[in-house]
Amino acid sequence: MKKWYALYVKMHHEKKLAKRLSEWGTEHFLPVQTVIRQWSDRKKKLEQVVIPMMIFVHVEEAERIALLQDPSALSYLTLRGTRHPAVIPDKEMERFIFMFDFSDTAISFCKDLLTPGDRVRVVKGPLQGLEGELFQQSGKHEVGIRIPQLGYATVEIPIGYLSKIEE
Repeated sequence: MKKWYALYVKMHHEKKLAKRLSEWGTEHFLPVQTVIRQWSDRKKKLEQVVIPMMIFVHVEEAERIALLQDPSALSYLTLRGTRHPAVIPDKEMERFIFMFDFSDTAISFCKDLLTPGDRVRVVKGPLQGLEGELFQQSGKHEVGIRIPQLGYATVEIPIGYLSKIEE
């Protein structure tokens, strides 16, 4: 029975391995999105990998083991505290793929589990370096700066632009 796994690959080998997997007829998903990069003399559309060094494969056990023989493959994402590869439920992968196929806006990936009230720092984008508190209003994430005499000033920001400040 086929299952979804997250396969770690060498840096900058994601697209190369995805091409080989397509040639072999192996079902896979590489989350990429088109971004526009600005240089001093030009703009260019690029296809950017969203989760560096990772590709998702939908394979049976024998093929899962065989894929590790590829020179680009490193290892599988494992369950915490074990050596067993983590199986990603089909429903979760379907939702993940759907999000990439139909989102109108850029998708960012956040490793930190952030909750409203956490102290956060903006780690990328035009507000990089800003520190504040995470809010959620109308389903949107916002970073707020508290001015004790006035209240809070907030700005909407993608959750993937934030990292939690450990106290």
